[in-house]
Amino acid sequence: MDILQNMTEALRAMNLIELVGVLTGIVNVWLAARQNIWTWPVGLVSVSMYVLVFYDARLYADMGLNAFYFVTSLYGWYIWLYGGKNHSERKVGHVRRKELAVLLGLGAVFTVGLGYFLDNYTNADLSYADAGTTAISLIGYWMMAKKQLENWLVWLVVDVLYVGIYFYKELYLTSFLYFVFLLLCVKGYRDWQKDLQVRRPAAVEAGA
Repeated sequence: MDILQNMTEALRAMNLIELVGVLTGIVNVWLAARQNIWTWPVGLVSVSMYVLVFYDARLYADMGLNAFYFVTSLYGWYIWLYGGKNHSERKVGHVRRKELAVLLGLGAVFTVGLGYFLDNYTNADLSYADAGTTAISLIGYWMMAKKQLENWLVWLVVDVLYVGIYFYKELYLTSFLYFVFLLLCVKGYRDWQKDLQVRRPAAVEAGA
């Protein structure tokens, strides 16, 4: 009963900034699943809103993460347009094992280091959980910017964690947003995988 009452109060006090972040966030991921270049400018709006939302919620790692997203979105925008052969449009590919191992290693070090800092030198809440999800998100965003299929699997893991964290922090709209992201991750993975499978026979035939 208390949870329901808290949800009602939070929704009544709904922040316009969070609402804009939620709506543009959903559109952002939907466009990414469709490999639409507009995912990046829409994403810039969403992450800008969430820098403010997470500052207010004292989730400082997530705040910094979204600031990083802003910069990475500009990089992803460029790579999707000109990151292919001869500066052509970037196509869906796979992450290499060596690159993945490096990313996971850096993510583990980042989680421990940032978690320790937040826990001992700030008033942050859920320090290590916040740091861990931040690390995984950095990996997912990097892979998405490079149009690597496996980015959707990374997002699937982190979105499950975020649904619980934001519900606990009474950011109910944002918790719902990440639940929607879960569904869009499945669609994104299937669509990108289908695109990769369609192009693979064509590439083999062209090389024959």
